[in-house]
Amino acid sequence: MMKNKSVLIVAYYWPPAGGPGVQRWLKFVKYFRTFFIEPIVYVPQNPSYPIVDLELENEIPKGITILKQPIAEPYKFASFFSKQKSKTISSGIISASTKQSLIERILLYIRGNFFIPDARKNWVKPSVKYLKKYIKAHNIKTVITTGPPHSMHLIGLKLKQDLNINWVADFRDPWTTIGYHKKLKLNSSSKAKHKALESKVLNTADQIVVTSPTTKLEFEDLTPQPIKVITNGFDDEGVVNTQLDKDFSISHIGSLLSERNPQVLWQVLIDLIRDNELFKDKFKLNLVGAVSEDVKLSIRRHNLDEFVNYTGYVSHQDALMYQRQSQVLLLIEINTKDTQCIIPGKVFEYMISHRPILAIGPKNWDVKPIITETQTGSCFGYNDYELIKLTILKHFNIYLKNQLKTSPVNLNLYSRRSLTASLSKLLHSL
Repeated sequence: MMKNKSVLIVAYYWPPAGGPGVQRWLKFVKYFRTFFIEPIVYVPQNPSYPIVDLELENEIPKGITILKQPIAEPYKFASFFSKQKSKTISSGIISASTKQSLIERILLYIRGNFFIPDARKNWVKPSVKYLKKYIKAHNIKTVITTGPPHSMHLIGLKLKQDLNINWVADFRDPWTTIGYHKKLKLNSSSKAKHKALESKVLNTADQIVVTSPTTKLEFEDLTPQPIKVITNGFDDEGVVNTQLDKDFSISHIGSLLSERNPQVLWQVLIDLIRDNELFKDKFKLNLVGAVSEDVKLSIRRHNLDEFVNYTGYVSHQDALMYQRQSQVLLLIEINTKDTQCIIPGKVFEYMISHRPILAIGPKNWDVKPIITETQTGSCFGYNDYELIKLTILKHFNIYLKNQLKTSPVNLNLYSRRSLTASLSKLLHSL
């Protein structure tokens, strides 16, 4: 019988952390043993998670080894000055630069220029010291690091240099081209340091894993090392079937950052409300998750407040329930070239809900071929007023006949089990 291969996974986000950052590796770990991989997970003992979801702890496989070491984070110190600002910055919700307070600008400058590559940098040195002993004692040959935060990759870099282990660097998001990177008020020296660290990681890791084709193309210009695309995916175990909303509900699950603000959609919706009494009577917009004040103000200015249900953050299980009961699912991304590579993890859960996806994002967005090929929805740009309006009206008319649903194809490519099989094959080859 084949013996399980031990693999050490270095991550920052782990249950009870909530939000999308924790899902990817929790699910890989969940299925690894099926493919003869024995995961050993190394995470902080006392992290500052901006979102907590205790239910996710139930998905950790029984009996796996979880190593923890203390971490010192500046957000705890920053919270003495402004608890809310430090929390929103740590979670990635950054206000438009023209509306930032003095405290927020100071925190961003300190975060960007004194903590490179990120605010968890001080965990690197003690982690390397601890893990070197553990790796030697347990004869571990393969280490995986996953970022952001990209300081996790610096742990892998040092372990590779000192022990010559096999090192896989997993990028859930890009490094220097990620959208919020430009908001960190980096000086020229800090920008150069980020670029140098990014290059060193990409050219030292034995294998790079990314979540989108665009990120792969970007990294191929920076390194000759092998790069494999393994997207996020869906896990349909434990999802309870729910009754569809009686209203014509359009729901967005997840954070709506200041720039994730599709004013074209708000205009379409208010125009449909004004032109169609039946639509006005039936329509409801659910925003499930953190919503920036900039987005709320935009919605208010379009006179949509009375039609909006702000729920705030909910557990992952509750998010799945919203997805299954909503009539239409909304997917929004910032309209920039830098976000073409962002494939939100929720898109895969959206796809198995059998609810049509209405996606609005940048030109050449990596999401578009996925939902087009699986026949799970439509994707539009920020200027596609008429197409968005026609699509919503089409969905509404089908909803009135009680026939609104999708018939997806080829979804098995994106199941967590299938994706773990692909990753496990790669790990066995090292």
